[in-house]
Formats: sequence, structure tokens, C-alpha cells
Amino acid sequence: MDSLAPASSKAHALQRRYGAAVPAAGPWNDVIAALLEHRSVRAYRPDPLPPGTLETLVAAASSAATSSNMQWWSVVAVSDPAVKKELAKIAGNQKHIEQCPLFLLWVADMARNQRIADAEKTTFETMPWLETFMVAAIDAALAAQNATVAAESLGLGTVYIGAMRNDPQRVAELVGLPKQAVVVFGLCVGHPDPAAKAEVKPRLPQSSVLHHGRYGATGEAADRAAYDKEMAAFSSRNEMQATTWTQRVKNRLGPIASMNGRERLRGILAAMGFEVR
Repeated sequence: MDSLAPASSKAHALQRRYGAAVPAAGPWNDVIAALLEHRSVRAYRPDPLPPGTLETLVAAASSAATSSNMQWWSVVAVSDPAVKKELAKIAGNQKHIEQCPLFLLWVADMARNQRIADAEKTTFETMPWLETFMVAAIDAALAAQNATVAAESLGLGTVYIGAMRNDPQRVAELVGLPKQAVVVFGLCVGHPDPAAKAEVKPRLPQSSVLHHGRYGATGEAADRAAYDKEMAAFSSRNEMQATTWTQRVKNRLGPIASMNGRERLRGILAAMGFEVR
């Protein structure tokens, strides 16, 4: 598929991503089509991945942008069933962590550069600051997203697991992380189970997220009402509990209990050797 792809294929992909609020279909190619096909996969076949798949995904990850080429990330590849079982428990018993043949733990890794400081007998004055930790977390996210796009281009399924932050100290113990290294999220990778639904999930209309020259929210209430209808239909088709997006936001952000321990993250990071000033 190239920039001259049929308008119908573009429109179909955009309709699945946005529902009724379909934006204009502009330039198009296989990469864009693949990106719009992204969906979270939570059921996997047990089949192993082809040889060299992990290394290919890491090569894609290494090709992501990284701030000043500092490369503040690492990834731990987990395939041991016993370790995956423990990680699944931390994540509230998400069984797809155990099902997938490969579980990747993406690490905001400040330990590597601390080892350079120690070896060079110097002090990196920027290490304890919030900006540096943010850059490490962003670097890890950029690398992981490249790996995700690469995996999906190979016909594999993925789903991010933020619940690794429920107990980052236990996660660190399970995979032997040093101080100043923390798993910011996990990523399931594997062959999707064809018997399980994995529908493209609608997103907020572009009018809610795209601002031309100046931020504005005048149409937000109408956008949200329309999006709630799209998500209610999606939830019904996929037998999900929270019917609308508004209800999902209320469930996720309302009670502190919904953080599952992550409200203690600042103190946990300090215990793991991070000084976030």
C-alpha cells in the first residue's frame, strides 16, 4: 500500500480508530496502516517466537530517538514460566503475562551512567534531578514503542503492562536490577490467540487532542458525549464492565485504591536509590 492507496481502505482504517468522527484521509502507506491497526492483545498461543525475534525487536528499540544519545534504558527479556507467574501476581493476576512466550520489562536505567561516574571518579551533578529521571522514563517508552511497532509488523500481538509499578521493588528483586534502575512497564509479546477478540479500540476525536496554534477546549463536552457513545458500543461488543469513557476515567482516577500501591512510588524510588529532586 502506498500514498495512492484506495480512499476506502484509508477511510475504513480511520473509521475503526475514530468511529463516527473520521478525520480527513491524507497521505498513506503500509506503516501508517499498520499503526492504525494497533490493538491490545490479552490472549496468546503458547508457540515460541521465531529465532532472532527478540534481537530484532531490540534493534528496533535501539533505533528510537534518545535524548542526547544518553540511552537511559535497558530491557529484561523474561521467558521463565516461574518468573512470569510471579510478575503476573504483581500485576493483579493478569494471565496473559503467563501466556505470552516473551515478556519484556522496560527499565529506566540510570545505573549504567552512575557506573560511568564511578569508573571515571567524577560526580554527575544532574543525576538526582526530576528532569533526568523523566528523560530516562521517556527514553524507555520511546524504545518500547519502536519494539511494539516492529512486533506488530511481524504479525505478533502486544499489550503494555503498567502494573509492574504496583511493586517495583519486588520486580527489581525478581530480575536482579541494581539501584537506580526501575521497571517502568512491561510488554507482552506473542502470537495472538485467534479465538479471542482483540478489536481496534476507538480513540478520542482529533478535535479533542489536536490544537492549532493555541490550546482550546470549547468543543470538549460535545466530543466527550460522542466518544462515550462510541466506547459504550465498543464495551458492549467486548463485554467490558465500564461502559463509557467518562465512567472509565471516574473509575481510574476517582478512588486512591485504583492506584494499587503506586501512590507510594516516590518513597519506593528513593528506597531504590533514586534522588528525584
